[in-house]
Amino acid sequence: MYRHIFLILKGDKLMFGGSDIGVDLGTANVMVFVKGKGIILQEPSVVAMERESGRVIAVGSEARRMLGRTPGNIVAIRPLRDGVIADYDVTEKMLRYFISKAAGGRKFFFRPRIMVCIPSSVTGVEERAVRQAAIQAGAKEAHLIEEPLAAALGAGLDITQPSGSMIVDVGGGTTDIAVLSLGGIVGSKSLRVGGDKFDEAIVKYVRREYSLAIGERTGEELKMEVGTAYLPDAIDKSTEIRGRDMISGLPRAVVVTRRQVYEAIKEPLDLVVAAVKEVLERTAPELAADIINKGIIMTGGGSLLDGIDRLLANETGLPVYIAEDPLTCVAKGTGLALNNIGLLSASSKKKGLKKIV
Repeated sequence: MYRHIFLILKGDKLMFGGSDIGVDLGTANVMVFVKGKGIILQEPSVVAMERESGRVIAVGSEARRMLGRTPGNIVAIRPLRDGVIADYDVTEKMLRYFISKAAGGRKFFFRPRIMVCIPSSVTGVEERAVRQAAIQAGAKEAHLIEEPLAAALGAGLDITQPSGSMIVDVGGGTTDIAVLSLGGIVGSKSLRVGGDKFDEAIVKYVRREYSLAIGERTGEELKMEVGTAYLPDAIDKSTEIRGRDMISGLPRAVVVTRRQVYEAIKEPLDLVVAAVKEVLERTAPELAADIINKGIIMTGGGSLLDGIDRLLANETGLPVYIAEDPLTCVAKGTGLALNNIGLLSASSKKKGLKKIV
């Protein structure tokens, strides 16, 4: 998802030596792509900081381990929610850390081109926030690419041909659905439903059914361990979770089954299915025929949810495939887009790629 870049490190501008940089700044994870090196950094989008002073204590994996476990004077937060920036200042601090880490602490002296992923539903205000971060950070050029276009490139689809392809990118904060042809987005829909909403639904379900309070990290672990999007094919499974009894206030453990997790996440999953159907219904007949032949390609961390491909296939009647290494497709796509700026810029007047100078 989105923004990024060279940020001011200790008052100086951090400038990479002519390397093109792409950043997938997601609600759940940040990935940094450097041209010629590939993805060199992948960490959770979490920052732990002192509540009063705002001093950063930890970022990324270390901060994620603190979620729900911090003392009163420290807070661990996700500065992005639903695919967009919820706290600009904290996001900037997080980016400063990640870019510094990606650079290995070194400074370079040639301003780079920057490719930033954004959701297809991003507003003008949100675009300007991305622009400000990139340009102030020292970018020579700042390009914005919509996530479904980057995901398609990273998944290995040849979107430059006059043939329709459909991508469903299920991220942490958003799901982006798009039909692509001739290097651009022909039709799309973005909804602020993704892996985080699945986790929230599980937390609420456990609270409602068991009067047990659990954290979002436990909800995510429950989803990954026994969650499924398609019950008919799922093998019965259960796991024990621990939380705080909302009545007694004491720690308590309960056993949650796969069927229960399915029931918990069914509502947000139904929203994703409905959005995919809506895009298909708006697709031109010729492009729809191409999609029937090629199938739907799924990317993003949410596509790793057990059975989500079978759910979509059952609901649409189309073949559904999960891309190889779906979690990194968007980040890889930013790098491929940087290698083909000229080609993609020709289609940017349609939709998908934008340049900010």
